[in-house]
Amino acid sequence: MKHLNILLVDDEHESRASLVEFLRDIGYEVTECANGADALQAFANREFHLVLSDIRMPRMSGTELLREIRSRSEDVDVVLFTGYGDMDSAIEALRLGAYDYLLKPVNIKELVSVAEQVAEHQALKRENKILNTKFEEAVQEAARDTREELSRVRKAYCQVAGIGDICVVSASMQKAFQQAQQLHANRSVPVLIEGETGTGKEVVARYIHYGDGDVTVPFIGLNCAAMASGISESEFFGYVPGVLGLPKGKRGKIDLAQNGTLFLDQVAELPVGIQAKLLRVIEEREFFRVGGLTKVSADVRIICATNADLAKQVDRGTFRSDLFYRLKGAYIYLPPLRERKDDILPLVTMFLARCNSEQGKRFTGISKSAADILLSYEWPGNVRELKNIIELVVLMWDEHEVLPAHLDVLQKAGPAQPEKPEADGLIDTVNFSLPSESLPLREYTDRIIRRALEMYGGNKTRTAKYLGMSRRSLDCRLKHLDS
Repeated sequence: MKHLNILLVDDEHESRASLVEFLRDIGYEVTECANGADALQAFANREFHLVLSDIRMPRMSGTELLREIRSRSEDVDVVLFTGYGDMDSAIEALRLGAYDYLLKPVNIKELVSVAEQVAEHQALKRENKILNTKFEEAVQEAARDTREELSRVRKAYCQVAGIGDICVVSASMQKAFQQAQQLHANRSVPVLIEGETGTGKEVVARYIHYGDGDVTVPFIGLNCAAMASGISESEFFGYVPGVLGLPKGKRGKIDLAQNGTLFLDQVAELPVGIQAKLLRVIEEREFFRVGGLTKVSADVRIICATNADLAKQVDRGTFRSDLFYRLKGAYIYLPPLRERKDDILPLVTMFLARCNSEQGKRFTGISKSAADILLSYEWPGNVRELKNIIELVVLMWDEHEVLPAHLDVLQKAGPAQPEKPEADGLIDTVNFSLPSESLPLREYTDRIIRRALEMYGGNKTRTAKYLGMSRRSLDCRLKHLDS
């Protein structure tokens, strides 16, 4: 257990006393205060790693205490206790920089989990500070210790890079990630993830693969809707030398994913013939390369994702029922962002921090009026659309807060949007503004192409028609995007 100094602030004596006793019993140092004023005095006299505070307190609320602490230090992590009736205050606290919140009465397992996460977070902060400020000195004086620190930091970075954007606040997403964590331990079970475009299906798939550990086996993704017709079988299984007159053979995606995970996005678009062969791979754990006569073993976890209703596809005869029921043994549904609004502001905070770091900007929060706009919008493109909007805001402006003026595109769109808008409207090419410094035209064009492809579920023909270009031109642009 890592060292942790905790400041516990609660005006209810019995509740505070029981939590202090428990935290000390499991090895943490705890200073207790009955109100915010005493807490600030204690904070001024000693270094704390974690502040645990009730939101509802006389004279100074937990949110006000959070503001005061943040004005004095960015290093300490703050977790607030809240009742079901104070969820708005909890979300506001996350916007102001709280690490997390816990519902009252406090669940001991959740408290232990948060404390362990904060301890790891604080340890990484200390290690990063050592690496950033005393790297050369550390190498000379303690080469072995420095190598260990580098290894731990690199492990944490690789884990985040492998999984991507994770922010789990709403109950529905907590349930989804609990399922994913359970599935991580059993590679033999195929998984089906359903949800609208942009809800984070690949993020969940990667979490099933990587889990919380240091996973080095491959994660191979394949978009079934983007495969060229006629070569889908060789994409999956590869081929032996001599097939189609080619002198050399080629490994397929299943080969590349050996001992790891094969992620099939848009699995509803998979040709029926390939569906039968995929079922055989799942059941028999072996396959033939195209043109080959020797069976190849397949130690591969299969994870599939789709934004279509596969049950309806089965009824229409476009998806095999036996494969559907085999996949649905482990099933995860990701609700759209409009049905889990508790995730919106925490996601915005995460995206802002990332974009600030990448682009050297200074956004630190969101104004209340801008937050209201984000919460009232229906997000037809879900998390992906939200991420794109925040990236655009940080690209175009450099302020301390996200303001309503920065979200002009959402205000014009209105609170309700169809899930897949048809291509019968025109962008206003007369009344629009341009950035004063420079215009990254290629970047804007690439984003438009990506957005259009997502809007049509990876269907290149419909995407090309929507963009007013030939299918061949679109393929050329997509090769540029993938390079």
